[in-house]
Amino acid sequence: MPAINSGDTAWVLASAALVLFMTPGLAVFYGGMVRAKSALNMMMMSFAAIGVTTIIWVIYGYSLAFGKSHGGIIGSFDHVALGNTLDQVVGSEGHEIPTLAFAMFQLTFAIITVALLSGAIADRAKYGSWVIFVAVWITVVYIPIAHWAFASQGGEGGWIIDKLKALDFAGGTVVEINSGAAALALALVLGKRDGFRKDPMRPHNMPLVLLGAGMLWFGWFGFNAGSALSASSLAATAMINTQICTAAAAMSWIAFEKKRDGKATTLGVASGAIAGAVAITPACAFLNPLGALILGLIAGIASSWSVTRKYKLGYDDSLDVVGVHGVGGIIGMLAIGLMATITANAAGADGLFFGGGTTQLNRQVIAIVIVALFSFAATWLIATAIQKTIGFRAYRDDELTGLDTTYHAESAYDITGNSNRY
Repeated sequence: MPAINSGDTAWVLASAALVLFMTPGLAVFYGGMVRAKSALNMMMMSFAAIGVTTIIWVIYGYSLAFGKSHGGIIGSFDHVALGNTLDQVVGSEGHEIPTLAFAMFQLTFAIITVALLSGAIADRAKYGSWVIFVAVWITVVYIPIAHWAFASQGGEGGWIIDKLKALDFAGGTVVEINSGAAALALALVLGKRDGFRKDPMRPHNMPLVLLGAGMLWFGWFGFNAGSALSASSLAATAMINTQICTAAAAMSWIAFEKKRDGKATTLGVASGAIAGAVAITPACAFLNPLGALILGLIAGIASSWSVTRKYKLGYDDSLDVVGVHGVGGIIGMLAIGLMATITANAAGADGLFFGGGTTQLNRQVIAIVIVALFSFAATWLIATAIQKTIGFRAYRDDELTGLDTTYHAESAYDITGNSNRY
């Protein structure tokens, strides 16, 4: 057994904790964005994602995502119940880490990805149906795509990285484009909220939104820099680029918002930060800092414009998963084909603007299209099956009353004025 690098192991374990922290951060972010009557339900959907995904990952999820590859499409059952991993390592020579550290790190990616989807169907999904959906979606959609793009990190590789040679450092396809396409399918199957485009449906607690955005920003350093799987210069490149792009997108979003609407909002700066973090996710280790800055400025404006399209196109993506994660992920993947440079990462490629021609850009486009189509189609089928059997959409009366009391017998705020409530 090769010697385990303790520094790299410590960094990956810390990064796993950071990425796991992102899902409670998402719960706070989403919880503040919905109306008060469904805030707890929104947060509970994220915690269900943590519980269900962890169980699946231990039993067979990690094995199918990172086990011995079958044609670059799916893994095998050689690590069922995380078997055959206790004494194994992954990584390059001199940078080996325990396989269980890698399995934990990748688990947190699966958790946050499915949790993101809850934002597209806020205020109107049956909680029990959501729990079932999480289990099926992780199995049918997330695990195959994770194998396609991430498997080379933990063993035999999937077709996106090893065969197509597209580049995706930390999940532009697996997490962002996947969640954006799936969110669109979910929004279409469940339909619009009662009162969509009529009632304001404003976020009920903006301090919560900003707190959640800050938690996500903090966790994203583990998400991107941790994907280096080493405490190295590559991790440093990913980390500084993450900060640059996230900050730039936050500022360009509110600048665009100010010009368009006359006001720069707190929701705008929070959403812009998330859009920038999304866009840099696939590209963080392939761009130089100037490229990250340019990408952030573009991503903030593009995502700000995109989230308004749901009103024009008539689909109710409640918390803008499509416009932020889907569009941001696409922009980040395309940025690799345009602005990647081997001066940032010798294992990467030169994009169009650095003399690399259109070869890498074409690879990025193919990965984007196939992942988006697969995720949308599979999610639509899963959601439709649930809707036509046990029902996915909440009953109208429950939706109007609020899902907190309907499904959880609780409310986020005690407004009865009862002085003895403590």
